[in-house]
Amino acid sequence: QVNLVESGGGLVQPGGSLRLSCTASSLIFGITTMGWYRQAPGKQRELVATLNTDIGTRYADSVKGRFTLSGDMAKNVVYLQMNRLKPEDTAVYYCYVYSMALDPSSGNYDYWGQGTQVTVSS
Repeated sequence: QVNLVESGGGLVQPGGSLRLSCTASSLIFGITTMGWYRQAPGKQRELVATLNTDIGTRYADSVKGRFTLSGDMAKNVVYLQMNRLKPEDTAVYYCYVYSMALDPSSGNYDYWGQGTQVTVSS
């Protein structure tokens, strides 16, 4: 069963733009955090941008001013607008959700997408 459905990844030239979308299953209720992490080859997974109901939006320093996170937790959807992309943005991007609904497969309240590849290259 797919809990988070991601789209929008692809190949883009440096300076270009992409928009990532993530929709969480309607079975996931009480979402308090939605956003994106990424993992580049040879590196650990890192936070890109997250939206929390209480503290608002958090961005990685490397993407501030270039990426914009938006969404509607009531509709279980989040978007990541990525502008002025750089080769170092190349990574697999993973949608992330934290909610009140326990995921039986993992035994916790964290949900991860399968990942969508973003490649920035000439």
